[in-house]
Amino acid sequence: MRIARVLETCLYADDLAACTDFYERVLGLEVYSQVAGRHVFFRCGDTMFLLFNPAATQQATGPVPPHGAHGQGHVAFAVRQVELPQWRDRLQHSGVAIEAEVTWPSGGQSLYLRDPAGNSVELTTPGIWKLAEPADS
Repeated sequence: MRIARVLETCLYADDLAACTDFYERVLGLEVYSQVAGRHVFFRCGDTMFLLFNPAATQQATGPVPPHGAHGQGHVAFAVRQVELPQWRDRLQHSGVAIEAEVTWPSGGQSLYLRDPAGNSVELTTPGIWKLAEPADS
């Protein structure tokens, strides 16, 4: 028996509206569901990306144990190598600064930027982990 894959991952943000706009408009993720002031769930390929307001999720309100975090988190989204120039253009057009660009010794490249909550967002080619690139979008 072993774990098959990461099904969902999350970041925390006090201003869900600003972060929802960023992930939806700038990065193109599709909102799956949301509860105002508490959380927003996005489809991300065949997995889910979640945004939680830590002030809301640290309160016990149902069967899920309370959880939350403060400070800058990190998430990496897989992109195709051939699309990196388009991502640079899209970010520039959206007024989002690229904080760093890294070409990894093991292969692959990463663009680092910040979401409105200050979380580190990485757009990276899966070659950094020697994994296959995503299929054509």
